[in-house]
Amino acid sequence: MNIDLKSFGIGLVTGAAVMLVICVALLLAAAWAINKQNAAKLGPAPAFCPVVGDEAVTQALKPIRQKFNVPAMAAAVVTSDGIKFVGAVGVRKRGTEVPVTLDDLWHLGSDGKAMTSTLIARLVERGQLRWDSTLAEIFPELAPQMNPEFQKVTLLQLLSHRAGLPANLDLARYSGSDVQTLRLRAAREELAKKPGHKPDSTFAYSNLGYIIAAAVVEKTTGQPWERVIAEEVFKPLQMKSAGFGGTGTPGQMDQPWPHTGDGQPTTKNGPDMDNPPVMGPAGRIHCSIQDWAKFVQDQLRGDRGEPALLKPDTYQKLHTPPFGGDYALGWLVAKRDWGGGTVLNHGGDNTMNFANVWVAPQRDFAILVCVNQSGDTAFQATDEAVSVMIKLLKNRTK
Repeated sequence: MNIDLKSFGIGLVTGAAVMLVICVALLLAAAWAINKQNAAKLGPAPAFCPVVGDEAVTQALKPIRQKFNVPAMAAAVVTSDGIKFVGAVGVRKRGTEVPVTLDDLWHLGSDGKAMTSTLIARLVERGQLRWDSTLAEIFPELAPQMNPEFQKVTLLQLLSHRAGLPANLDLARYSGSDVQTLRLRAAREELAKKPGHKPDSTFAYSNLGYIIAAAVVEKTTGQPWERVIAEEVFKPLQMKSAGFGGTGTPGQMDQPWPHTGDGQPTTKNGPDMDNPPVMGPAGRIHCSIQDWAKFVQDQLRGDRGEPALLKPDTYQKLHTPPFGGDYALGWLVAKRDWGGGTVLNHGGDNTMNFANVWVAPQRDFAILVCVNQSGDTAFQATDEAVSVMIKLLKNRTK
């Protein structure tokens, strides 16, 4: 494998210019600034660092965990054949000695958007939807109240953040577990408003767009997005650990505990420690790093024209910006020499966890990194881990 290590540029795409893309909260950037000031209160990273998995991976991750003083990290290197190596270091909760394991669940945040897009691609291949289906066609009962500009918005525009929608809902008004009713209400109320800008004219990252995309799935199938994605994506890919919301049993350290951007553990854990359920399609999926690797492996296989969940042409649709720019359907698209050209990237942060993935189809590998902490420090830790994992892969494939 020929990987040019002179031009990583890992953070140049996921960094300052695109940090907004990977966050699920409008004010997260401001919170990060505050948390960076508070992080000094943590003191030095503890010397105790349990490890599990591939020794080379854990030895590479240990100094990164120490440097950025995050509670735990997990990383995996994946090819179209499956996981090449995986490891995890650290503790489930800062201040304890409960180690993370390879079976632990990690919150993926906005990295779940690629899964929502893949689900919709399944429905398109089946003929239940079209990429150019408009919101007026899908929701004829809402069309009379829709702003005329939104009537013409297509599925492609929703999934590529070109629909003219705001970044987020007022989530306080959309709490509750009746997700189908809440998402349909969001579509009805938000699509009646004037667009923030003309649809298709500007890229503007929108969690709301993915909530409405889930409402499209629910209108088409008659089932909640959670049930449909489990049946259409998780089950065929054997992602048995995949679920929704925060991880762990409330009050128990049976899964990685969430930590805010200043490195402090949250006061609570469990399923409710996340954005409200209405946000599911935009960023509430969790799973083990091995199960996340199964999804990424499938994306690699499909992009390379190998047998996969979808048709090869559909993966090209998912991985190509449909209106120019550098955002496809749940994936940021960039050029990197170490990846042999075009690579895919996304990050996820629910303000308590961070996940980062890079996919290099032309070199047939992907790097996945998870941290049970939010914010810029966690991002930097994952960014450095990606670089180290690429070097490790090169050394192992000489």
